[in-house]
Amino acid sequence: MDHKHLNYFLALAKTLHFARASELCHISAPTLSRNIKQLEEEVGVVLFNRDNRTVKLTREGESFIEYANATLANWHRFKANVQEPQQHVYGNVSIYCSVTASYSFLHQILEQLRMQHPYIEITLNTGDPALAINRVLDGHEDMAIAAKPMKLPGQIAFTSVGYSPLVLIAPKIVCPISEKLSASEQIDWSDLEFIVAEQGLSRQRLEQWWRKKNIHGRIYAQVAGHEAMVSMVSLGLGIAMVPKIVLDNSPLKDKVQIVSDAEQTIAGFEIGLAVLNKERHDPALNAIWSIAQSLTQQAI
Repeated sequence: MDHKHLNYFLALAKTLHFARASELCHISAPTLSRNIKQLEEEVGVVLFNRDNRTVKLTREGESFIEYANATLANWHRFKANVQEPQQHVYGNVSIYCSVTASYSFLHQILEQLRMQHPYIEITLNTGDPALAINRVLDGHEDMAIAAKPMKLPGQIAFTSVGYSPLVLIAPKIVCPISEKLSASEQIDWSDLEFIVAEQGLSRQRLEQWWRKKNIHGRIYAQVAGHEAMVSMVSLGLGIAMVPKIVLDNSPLKDKVQIVSDAEQTIAGFEIGLAVLNKERHDPALNAIWSIAQSLTQQAI
């Protein structure tokens, strides 16, 4: 039986969505569908019930998951024993994180991974950190670097890799925003325009701060991604709340200033690796998980 077919089957069984599964497998949806059909013909049973809207595992499909996982695990063990005297971990792990996280947190993890587990392949996707947990829940990626939400979904396992305060930043250039900030010792926050995150924990923290201070926040723009928020603030378009780690790593950090009056009143957030509990003991995922925990302990 073609191991490629088993990998395709497990991706579709995990996502129950042809477009998402084909993305994980780096093939087109029609190619995935054709390979699943070939697998069903080989095993002699229908593994998925599908129509134009839904994909569901049949009873035989549910049973086949155990066979596929066991077969692939045995294959990886066989390759390790034949090709190398030592036991190696094989696999491909897809990771989602923000651009900042890719070089502030992920870089050190991948550096250790390359030395300790050279046979693990990584697929990296970057984007809005507010989407990180959902990307794992929806099966787009195996793992994400994410801010720990106030209520962590029960399906998610989380291990901390760091912490970042949240800071309010304002432009340094002469503009209406900077003039209003310097005109009075008592800042009228409701008279300032804000660049805000479209969603996510930093947006929630900002709105909590508004309520606590009775601020009627005026929104100039809603942005996906903290890096772009720093850029817009540097142009004098408004003020923004961003993780300090984003600011520290921004090429525009010298063009903005931290508004110290607000810095101490805003809670930051914990940053860590998020995976599905049911995938937690996958050998490749576990290798990355262990490295992250080891690095965190060394930093304490």
